[in-house]
Amino acid sequence: MTTKSSCADFVQFFRSWVSDPMRVAAVAPSGERLARLMTQEIEPLTGPILELGPGTGVFTRALLARGIPESELTLIEFGEEFAVRLRGRFPQARVVHMDAARLGQCGLFDDAPFGGVVSGLPLLSMPPSKIAAIVGGAFETMRPDAAFYQFTYGPRCPVQKSILADLGLKAARIGSTVRNIPPAGVYRISRQNPLELSIAGSEYRSTGDTAGIGA
Repeated sequence: MTTKSSCADFVQFFRSWVSDPMRVAAVAPSGERLARLMTQEIEPLTGPILELGPGTGVFTRALLARGIPESELTLIEFGEEFAVRLRGRFPQARVVHMDAARLGQCGLFDDAPFGGVVSGLPLLSMPPSKIAAIVGGAFETMRPDAAFYQFTYGPRCPVQKSILADLGLKAARIGSTVRNIPPAGVYRISRQNPLELSIAGSEYRSTGDTAGIGA
């Protein structure tokens, strides 16, 4: 990434935040230190990887640096302006312009279960029903032993305990960094009993108010 590209990314990100602060929820893209923290447990054999809310591609570049082939990346981006730029920067990746809350019902990702999910979504600015739809839908697309990585600017996991319990999930804080604007923490979310759950047997369906994963 050149300095010119970084400045262009900051300008685009800031403009998107000004136009819709609840959707973007940060004035600047995530930093490289946070990106390394988010992807530190992902290995080349982990893929394919699903990334939610990649924005300008900071976490995407970190995934490539970890050895994940670009062709094994699926990027879900709601902002059309970001999706266009992502397609230009990562031509071998699969870029899908859609709301991540539709993961559990769109039927686009049934062909190959993902080995991990990296989320740059601003969950703190979302209602619980949407968080449940996003997280539940993501696990619908993942292998039983796969993990969901989420950062937050808050002091605790942005996925409420009640949602984790309803979905049969657990969360663990794996690190934090003050060298980000603002400082951030990273959580690993995984199934409580991965061997008892399978994607083929899941009965998850996202709705406006409730979501669940069934064995």
